[in-house]
Amino acid sequence: MDKEITAIADAVRDIGDGASIAVGGFGLNGIPDQLIAAVLDTGARELHTVSNNCGVDGLGLGRLLAQHRIRRTIASYVGENREFARQYLAGELEVELVPQGTLAERLRAGGAGIPAFYTPAGVGTAVAEGGVPWRFHPDGTTAVPSPAKEAREFDGRGHILERAIATDFALVHAWRGDRHGNLVYRRAAGNFNHLCATAGRVTIAQVEELVEPGEIEPEQVHTPGVFVQRVVCVGPVSKPIEKETTRS
Repeated sequence: MDKEITAIADAVRDIGDGASIAVGGFGLNGIPDQLIAAVLDTGARELHTVSNNCGVDGLGLGRLLAQHRIRRTIASYVGENREFARQYLAGELEVELVPQGTLAERLRAGGAGIPAFYTPAGVGTAVAEGGVPWRFHPDGTTAVPSPAKEAREFDGRGHILERAIATDFALVHAWRGDRHGNLVYRRAAGNFNHLCATAGRVTIAQVEELVEPGEIEPEQVHTPGVFVQRVVCVGPVSKPIEKETTRS
């Protein structure tokens, strides 16, 4: 029952080449940056990541991108990451762009054991019809196009079939956790963390505060410990702002 790992390097030691990883966070909010840095130190390559976005240059998954450790990613947008855009357009990175709500539901379905579901999101667009470049050739032509999706009509409205996402590992950040793996997210930092936590076959949580079992009231738990295999305490972390706009 005690899932605490004292050394962060030990928590990610078995993430190897070609592993698929769901990573929590939205922009830079709630990202498991310390776990991502530890994965970088393992030397793992050809990784397949699933995350709302791929961090920014030098932070979050941007650390792995800069070292060409990611082969394929599923995300809902490119965001502020110039290296992400450069690698995608140069044919160095395979990118499956997914509507944000669909991405959330694909992760939720993966954690719930639902293999696929129908959604109206994307009907009548290239999301449904296929042909969106997943990977480019270096000359800019499409190397791997997205496939067309199965379509059905329900109550007079078109829907397309989306497959669930389950990954080898999940990396998440929580405000508090206990040694049984129960997690509490703080405010908006919950975002994709609770979805990724359920989608990983092995879920690794970094927490700012680690408490004893029973100190977190049951009604406060956002992710039950049954979904979490490892917990590592990283203490208070910096929380940078992805894009800051000010006026004089």
